[in-house]
Amino acid sequence: MREHSSGGKAIYFRVMNALPDTQPCLARRRHQDPQAARELSLALRHLLAAACGGGQDVVVVCIGTDRSTGDSLGPLTGLELIGRGYPTELVFGTVDEPVHAANLAEAVERIRHLHPRAVVIAVDACLGVPENVGSITVGAGPLRPGAGVNKSLPPVGQVAVTGVVNVAGFMEYFVLQNTRLSLVMSMARVIAETIVAAVGVDSSVAEVACDGQLCSGGRCSRKSAVTASSST
Repeated sequence: MREHSSGGKAIYFRVMNALPDTQPCLARRRHQDPQAARELSLALRHLLAAACGGGQDVVVVCIGTDRSTGDSLGPLTGLELIGRGYPTELVFGTVDEPVHAANLAEAVERIRHLHPRAVVIAVDACLGVPENVGSITVGAGPLRPGAGVNKSLPPVGQVAVTGVVNVAGFMEYFVLQNTRLSLVMSMARVIAETIVAAVGVDSSVAEVACDGQLCSGGRCSRKSAVTASSST
């Protein structure tokens, strides 16, 4: 299967390999599935439990730009997260302040400076095979923007969440521009719901268990690192 994470041409468009074939995919669900957010949040919680060392912020980097419909999945997800009460200081990449190929390295450096111990979830759009359009994937390891076109961009995050917004293989720039906004908005809502359910937000969502400990408000309260030993 070939999937390429989308982004910006020149400043605004890029075609990049979001999840290489060697990167584990823990869960994939279609956004229309009523249980999608629940199932994906269980997988995400499992990965966060493995990455979390205790008392760490959970930063979400939402990659993309609102200048391309298909590539707006990341910024729309950031907007949805903030609307659901996720701490604004832990969300990088929104419609007003997007994170894309031109400023990604700067954003990664800011996160390292402001949240040096943070666990980072990276969110981005993908182009893939027709049967996977509308699917959302949760995978272990960093998102590797630029890999598909040999661009030198920093890997992002310990966990990657990607959404297949359209079909890859032919005139990707125009495919992204002609992606339906309703699809991207729906997928952004499911991804935001997934992250909020997995991490927990003080203002709107009850605390959730993280490997037996409580996590809330974008912060993991686990006291020690654990190694995920079984699939949820």
